[in-house]
Amino acid sequence: MTKKTLSTKTNNPSINAFLEKIATTKSIKPAAKRGRLLFAMDATASRESTWDSACQLQSEMFTASDALGGLDVQLCYFRGYNEFDHTSWLADTETLRKNMTAVSCLGGHTQIERVLKHAIAETKRSRINAIVFVGDNCEENVEDICNTSGQLGVLGVPIFVFQEGSHPHASQVFHHMATLSQGAYCHFDSGSAQQLRDLMSAVAVYAAGGRKALESYSQKQGGNVLQLSRQLTKEYID
Repeated sequence: MTKKTLSTKTNNPSINAFLEKIATTKSIKPAAKRGRLLFAMDATASRESTWDSACQLQSEMFTASDALGGLDVQLCYFRGYNEFDHTSWLADTETLRKNMTAVSCLGGHTQIERVLKHAIAETKRSRINAIVFVGDNCEENVEDICNTSGQLGVLGVPIFVFQEGSHPHASQVFHHMATLSQGAYCHFDSGSAQQLRDLMSAVAVYAAGGRKALESYSQKQGGNVLQLSRQLTKEYID
């Protein structure tokens, strides 16, 4: 019996890197507490063309954590002129889906730093286990965003960034956010819907119960979910 490194099973380098990063992210959630995930969305006009399909896809990620019975989620979004809103912490997945699909896009500048500062305030009240941010652009001071992301890293709150599209400046900023918070980054487009769904499900299960819960879930689901979960383990016994 020898240990071997699991070979890459997808053709997307961004997805492979994302999975490898999750594998090295430590969950610090006490076993007796429910997991808490802050889900933040850019709802500015640039995302309007793909908004409905993206919302449906994003809402499905929480189905994966339902069986664990241990994930509270807060939805945050920004849009329009200085508009920023968030829900309370929700334990009911259906209520979360309704809140998510009720949001529509409206032109305005990004407010990513505002999201991150809100996350800092929330985790100081009661620890957040992970942040998911979905966006396509950044129109803010990069240094300020990096500083706030670093603060979240110190607090033990990783940011998992999903970038829609391929804006180069946004990509650079989003990579910084993930690195400084000890989270992960992944790019997606209309052609990677299934992979995105699996990755988001992986984050939801991770936030709810850590890596052990993710491994158990993947064994039950099999298929693509099992394949992805195996990539989260750096070594296995042959």
